[in-house]
Amino acid sequence: MHALIKKRLHAHRLKHLFRERKIRPQGLCFSSNDYLGLAQDPQMIAAFCEGAYRHGIGSTGSALVSGYSKPHRTLESAFADHVGRDRALLFSNGYMANAAILQALLGKQDIAFQDKLNHASLLDGTKLSGAQLKRYRHLDAAHLNELLEAHDSENKVIISDHVFSMGGDLAPIPALIQCAHQHAATLIIDDAHGFGVVDFPYSQSEVPILVCPLGKAFGGSGALVAGSHDLIEALVQFSRPYLFSTALSPALAHALHCALKLIQTEPWRREKLHTNIAYFKQLSTKMGLPFTPSITGIQMLPIGDNEKAEAISQSLIKRRLFVRAIRPPSVPEAALRITLSSRHEAPEIAFLLREIEALL
Repeated sequence: MHALIKKRLHAHRLKHLFRERKIRPQGLCFSSNDYLGLAQDPQMIAAFCEGAYRHGIGSTGSALVSGYSKPHRTLESAFADHVGRDRALLFSNGYMANAAILQALLGKQDIAFQDKLNHASLLDGTKLSGAQLKRYRHLDAAHLNELLEAHDSENKVIISDHVFSMGGDLAPIPALIQCAHQHAATLIIDDAHGFGVVDFPYSQSEVPILVCPLGKAFGGSGALVAGSHDLIEALVQFSRPYLFSTALSPALAHALHCALKLIQTEPWRREKLHTNIAYFKQLSTKMGLPFTPSITGIQMLPIGDNEKAEAISQSLIKRRLFVRAIRPPSVPEAALRITLSSRHEAPEIAFLLREIEALL
């Protein structure tokens, strides 16, 4: 096995696909998903410390044994009210939440229809469930409709990200709702990169299963799944990832409830983010930089060549601009993925774009 591993790693390096964990240096970070600047907010830090003092660091067990505490219940209830759902269920991370939903609700006789560029957790969750996987062309509701007409089962789901994590483009949710209603399918939307950034005005009847990972606008980690009473009870009873995983830290759950309240009561964070997005788009267009269209904090610059993309990333890091190259299989072709935050200022954005322009 060791020889096979070594051979595989060598081949990976030759394709310029080798990835390294890098400790983020001091400087300007343009690769974080902390869209609203909550990850290092003093109020969040204070809430985490308060939660640790009151409830401890570790949950001590799975939610159905000893791990479920008051901060978990408070966060679930507050989130369900915020998104207009009956109930919500807290998971330890977004990957686990998506795997848990699909494993619990789908079987070999069922069909999952997924956008071609959905997050890996959604695709892997379908594989874990054993259900048939049918992938429609990215953002193409007409192709989805064709697949739904050609393949039928008693239990079928349509699954999509709301904001796609690499390009920042938006799913055509009204069209997906129409397809779901027309073909008696259940719609599942992962709002990881949309919550707190892009409006989501869809009701529980329109989007019965809503997933919200908490490592982006919330500034923490974990994930919430929201939907009907029966849906949440089914996940509690039948979801193996939920049943057999240690529950999220109660201190973090307490801090995440603080994050939700800040999102609700401090709209300036979202307003500042959108001001930064508008400035970024205006300046990058003026400079002729070919970023792909996006109204979100995710701005992607296609590069194409893996080696060139990594070289540009390393050059930017040396200039104290933390920008990571994204390469296959995360994207079809290598790119620079820029993420904007409410913490950024206009001169910092201008500095970043000037440096990118000089390196291209």
